Amino acid sequence: MSQHGEGHSITWLDGQWHEGNVPFLGTMDQAPWLGALIFDGARAFEGVMPDLDLHCQRAVTSARAMGLEPPLTAQAIEAILREGVGKFAKGTELYLRPMFWAAGGGVDPDPATTRFAAVVHHSPIPRPEAGGSITLSPFRRPSPECAVTGAKAAGHYPNAGRAVREAKTRGFDNAVMLDPAGNVAELATSNIWMVKDGVAMTSVPNGCFLNGITRQRVIKLLRGAGVPVEEKTLRWADFLEADEIFTTGNYAKVTPITRIEQRHLQPGPVYAKARQLYWDYAHGRFGM
Repeated sequence: MSQHGEGHSITWLDGQWHEGNVPFLGTMDQAPWLGALIFDGARAFEGVMPDLDLHCQRAVTSARAMGLEPPLTAQAIEAILREGVGKFAKGTELYLRPMFWAAGGGVDPDPATTRFAAVVHHSPIPRPEAGGSITLSPFRRPSPECAVTGAKAAGHYPNAGRAVREAKTRGFDNAVMLDPAGNVAELATSNIWMVKDGVAMTSVPNGCFLNGITRQRVIKLLRGAGVPVEEKTLRWADFLEADEIFTTGNYAKVTPITRIEQRHLQPGPVYAKARQLYWDYAHGRFGM
């Protein structure tokens, strides 16, 4: 397979790389029928792949949380993804997506039928200049008693999708989702932060949302740089009065929120610090 430039996707399936969007689910497979499918997402950009090992480890733990038994180790997944990245032009902004799913079983998937695929495709990182707008969603994140919230499972995303869709009908880019108790959990697609009086705050993990890898990294980086960070229970009213709001997630990394409901915000100094620290970390300019 020759080296690829921008605009291409390649798929690892059954021990080899294939061009493009490869079909791999059957109509009688458990995953499309009854939902035992997980994925993870990592990034390659500017010649770096920050925390790729952690994303691969989470893919394995997510699969097990769904009742699957991964046929590959996290280290094997990482090697496959690195090989795939090497098939693109150096520096291409890529999204790396390993997946596990059940081919057999009923409502309870058969772990012995767990399969694996990985996709590497060109996907530019959204630029932060435009910012983003958010509103409060009428839809909530489930608790661990209601869903397999500890897994990055495909089945969670229809709920996130309807939250985004509803927000867009009202002129917003994304939606803040509460947990069942009415506390802020996350955005529909990423973890959310606020800043008040120089203190960065983000919702304390309570099992109702994924404790994101980029979120955890930014907490460490900010604290290491002397910025106070609090993981705490936050209410919607707290965000309405915030000095800054930003979001962290693998797809866009660290991006500012520039409008909450009808209130406009400017990207602030804590957001700017978090983004610069993350880029420095990704490029190995200091250890962590």
